[in-house]
Amino acid sequence: MAKTTFSGPVISKNGFQNFGPGMSVSLTADTTLTVAAHAGKILLTNDADGKFTLPSINVSSNAASSGDTDFGNLNNIGATFNFFVETAATDMDILTDGTDKFKGAILIGVDDGAKKAFVPAATNDVITMNGSTKGGIVGSIVSFTAIDTATYLVHSSLLIGSGTIVTPYADA
Repeated sequence: MAKTTFSGPVISKNGFQNFGPGMSVSLTADTTLTVAAHAGKILLTNDADGKFTLPSINVSSNAASSGDTDFGNLNNIGATFNFFVETAATDMDILTDGTDKFKGAILIGVDDGAKKAFVPAATNDVITMNGSTKGGIVGSIVSFTAIDTATYLVHSSLLIGSGTIVTPYADA
């Protein structure tokens, strides 16, 4: 089915169902994500030291009315990127363009029952998982949603770690 743009609200009285083989994407190398290829999908991280860059947040008006059919220049507020660690991290980064920053918490838990939530500093624009103290063991999950100018909300997170857990947030 072709991509379609609506200028008004779309109402479904019974919801939308997104499923099928196109709903998960395996990330096997450093990747700059796009809304068209990655938003709303399950992103399977299969590069232990991969660098996965979230798209720049765009709050401008929708450009599709001027003939932009690749959806690359559209307002992307609300775009969500869902990561699932399928290959254990060693030095895996999820980062922004450097201008966009993170808000929201990440919870890291370990098998002895210890857990701790971490909140980013105002300047944090990268999350690093190392497969132990910063999370990133297979089964870890974290989601990011563009919520405002230069702001990604970090949510629905549970990173699995080991040892003495520390913050995965940093500045690039």
